[in-house]
Formats: sequence, C-alpha cells, structure tokens
Amino acid sequence: MGSQPAGREFGKLSALLSRLAMPAKSPKPAKTTTASAASAQTDPNDIRPGQSLELLKALHILTRDGKMNQDSRRKLKQVYHLFQFIEPLLQDVKDARGSLSLVDHGAGKSYLGFILYDLFFKALQDDSHIFGIETREELVATSQELAQRLGFGGMSFLNLSVADSITSPALPETVDVVTALHACNTATDDAIRFALAKQARHIVLVPCCQAEVAAVLRKNKGVQLAGNPLTEIWRHPIHTREFGSQVTNVLRCLQLEAHGYQVSVTELVGWEHSMKNELIIAQYKDLPRRRPAERLENVLDTLGLQEMRERFFTAPQV
Repeated sequence: MGSQPAGREFGKLSALLSRLAMPAKSPKPAKTTTASAASAQTDPNDIRPGQSLELLKALHILTRDGKMNQDSRRKLKQVYHLFQFIEPLLQDVKDARGSLSLVDHGAGKSYLGFILYDLFFKALQDDSHIFGIETREELVATSQELAQRLGFGGMSFLNLSVADSITSPALPETVDVVTALHACNTATDDAIRFALAKQARHIVLVPCCQAEVAAVLRKNKGVQLAGNPLTEIWRHPIHTREFGSQVTNVLRCLQLEAHGYQVSVTELVGWEHSMKNELIIAQYKDLPRRRPAERLENVLDTLGLQEMRERFFTAPQV
C-alpha cells in the first residue's frame, strides 16, 4: 500500500517527493552547513534560514557544488508551500504538549519527513519523533542510512503497510500528527483509520488514485439507472472514475467530521503542476458528530454505496 513511483502516478509535485539521492559513500558525518552559509551560486532567498544544504544536496535540490536550476527552485518552493500548511499544526502540538510525534504514511524515500525534521524537529532538542512508514524495504534502509549520516536521531523508519501499522507495537499508542501524501487508493483510508485509532490531533492528507468507490458505482450502475436520475452523473466510464474520486474524498471528510474533526479542503499546488493535489487537513476539535454521520449515511444510500459503510465507518472501532 506504499506510494506508487512518482513519475508514473503523482505528477510533478510527487516526482519531487521521490527524488532522494542515495547516501554518499563516505561514512563521515555530514557537516552542519546551513542556508545562511550558502554560496553566491544560489539566491539565499530561495532557501529557508537554517535549512541544511547537505540535506538539499542529498535530495537533489542542490547540486554537489551548491547550484540550483530553475526546475529545482520551483519544486523547492512547492515543498515549502506544503510546509507552511504543516508547520502551524506542529507548533500547536508543541505549545500544548511539549514534545510531539508525527507518522508519515506511504513515505517513499521520506522526502517530506526529512524536510520537516530539518526545518522544525531538529531544533526542539527533546524526544519529538518522526516515523516513516513504507512497504519497500530498500527505501526504508536508504532513509535510515541517510538519517544516521545527517545526525537526525529523532527519525525512524518502519517496513510496514499502512494497515499493519495500526497494530504495530513499534509505534506509540497515541500520535499527534499523521500525514499521508499520495498514499494510493485505500491506503489513504487506512491512514485515516490509523489516525483515529491513535487519537491524532492533526491529519494531513493528499489522496491519490482512489478507485474503490468508482468500482462500486460501476458495479451497481445498471440497478441505479432504473430509479435514480443522479446516476447520469457517473453513467459514462470517464465520469464514473472522476465522480468516484470526488465522492471518495467527500466521504472521507464527512467521516472525519463524524469523529469530531474540523476539516478544511484546499489546493496543494496549481493544476498545471499536478492533478492529484487536493489537500485535506483535519484538526480534532471534539465537534458535534451526529449531523455529519447522518449526511454520510445519506450519501451512501443515495449513491448505492451501502456496502462501503465499513470503509467509511462513523462509530468508534473496537
């Protein structure tokens, strides 16, 4: 259930999330050079203060001699844009609880985790921790080696599926922040289940390739056409796929609201960069649950998706 190869599925933004370099052959610890010491080859305004230049080189944002081309500059700005959404959530937990924990599902090469650690976690000097969850063992090993080389002691990586991570003893019983960027199809739903089970304070999702609802719509289309004029919305195959994707995210938002979360949905980057750019941010506020739960049930009944109730559960899971 890990993320798919970036070039094939995720568009230009997720291609960036997949471009971690292999660790350098030298076993020596990385130097602590930061953006303030950047050479004139790169505009200092492109890089956040305190950002490790060694990390950016390892991520192929900077070349070995510290240069940055126009494509890398644009992509770095996109990632910083995502960081702007997540940083306030991290600060909220820090202010309320002190140390914090974050689990990144479908981590791939852990690009997001490394940037978050470098820009936020590194300066905390407490037991705050980032866990990267990934099914591909070789990527887990690569990330572990890179974190060790950079001295990022508050990062660890687990070779698990999102579903298996819910009951894994290697993860804490409660987690503060859960992220899942381009976790394909039902992996995003498993990440939601994980977040609910771990009582996450904040959830950040960029869904990808959601096909399960579309498959159910397609299967029941004949029956629905006879008595539900709304079926015309997804009668044609291309509309089935697109509408199924849209409905999936609507149901996810209602599910989160039915568990007491305040949900906002926005665009991560412009459509010219990626079509898979819907950003869902959920913050636990202990809000009333009855109305969104009822709405979710109504949507399932209206669209003939009753068999999806277990996927989009509203009652607490035992």
